[in-house]
Amino acid sequence: MNPKDLFLLSFEALVDRKVRTLLTILMVVLGSSLVVVLNGLSAGQAAFLEKQFNTLAANVIFVGSGQRSLSSFATSSSNSLIINNVVLGKIKSLSNVGDAIPEYTGSAQVNSQGNTQRVTITSIDPTKLTEELPNLEYVDGSTVKPNDRSSAIVGDTVVNPPGASSSFVTLGQTIKATATYSDSSGKSVTIMKNFIVSGIMKPSGNNGIDRSIIVNLDAGNELLHKLNKYDQVIVVATTPDDVDTVQQELTSQFGKTLGVTTPKALMAVRVQAASGNAAFILMVGIIALVVGAVGIVTTLYNSVTERIREIGTMKAIGAQNAEILALFLVEAALIGIIGASLGLIIGIGGGYVMSIVTTTFPAGGGQPIHIPPIFAPADLLKVWLLSLGLSVLAGMYPAWKASKLSPMVALRRE
Repeated sequence: MNPKDLFLLSFEALVDRKVRTLLTILMVVLGSSLVVVLNGLSAGQAAFLEKQFNTLAANVIFVGSGQRSLSSFATSSSNSLIINNVVLGKIKSLSNVGDAIPEYTGSAQVNSQGNTQRVTITSIDPTKLTEELPNLEYVDGSTVKPNDRSSAIVGDTVVNPPGASSSFVTLGQTIKATATYSDSSGKSVTIMKNFIVSGIMKPSGNNGIDRSIIVNLDAGNELLHKLNKYDQVIVVATTPDDVDTVQQELTSQFGKTLGVTTPKALMAVRVQAASGNAAFILMVGIIALVVGAVGIVTTLYNSVTERIREIGTMKAIGAQNAEILALFLVEAALIGIIGASLGLIIGIGGGYVMSIVTTTFPAGGGQPIHIPPIFAPADLLKVWLLSLGLSVLAGMYPAWKASKLSPMVALRRE
């Protein structure tokens, strides 16, 4: 029996049982497409994290009150040191420290011509932003005014909220920021302050900055009621090679009363967490492929049972065991080829759809982040070969059982 005859007989057998064949192919499609989607989204997330890391200067260290949690970048309330000008001066005096930039952070409701948006307020010397973000750029017409308490620089995500048809603010516009705090008696106090938008940042790749309104230290201290207690200090090492030395000096000087984090360490933890999550969800996809393989076993085993007399006839007219084995393996391969190919197409499309959905409807109601999937040809080929290999492997037992049928026994079956 030549290869062409094997293919035609296998194809006709699948067509004769089209409903069962389609359902089996569907299981392979679901498994392979799921693996493709997960691979693409994981690769996209890894590229996004790498891009985030590259936007940060290599010689900066983030210092906050208390021991920091790398996963959330939060500080603990116990055993923490209040960062004031005295502490700031000690940090600046350390060797290998080129600069120490204090920062207040908080949130406020911002009103712009009747439209409102809750944003992050970052209070810092705006001329120092490039120490943290060396590639920071502004739109044409922007002016940085470090000594102007009423001046504000607005991040791109604030200016262009996802899904909005028009810009939230424009250059030269006046906006009103409203922040609240609780006084010593627990009473809520509201502070309102007007700002003039003097600058608009282009997308920086740093989501924290892109979602922020930047004001100078005096304005932030007043609006956020910080009482000269800084939330964070950006320590600039003389060179990237001095980062570890400065980090050790900070730990030696202040112990665990200050939380010290470098962008490298922060991103390493995030990448590790993303890798673990990707491995877990990839296992889910492989399990789906295995379920599809079980479907192939069931389909071909039932096919062997239904076609016993046909197999017996083929053997009676001279078909060899190897030809019967090849016949059923070709059927399994056809199911795998069709299912894997459709799975790749649907998976690529599904990856882009998932990316759009997560951007439009961000988890937890937070600011949307667009992370496009990345589909590497080598990864797609691996998924296709894996799907095909599992399909052929799943067809081995039914094919072997069919090849071992005795023609006399098969022809006596009703």
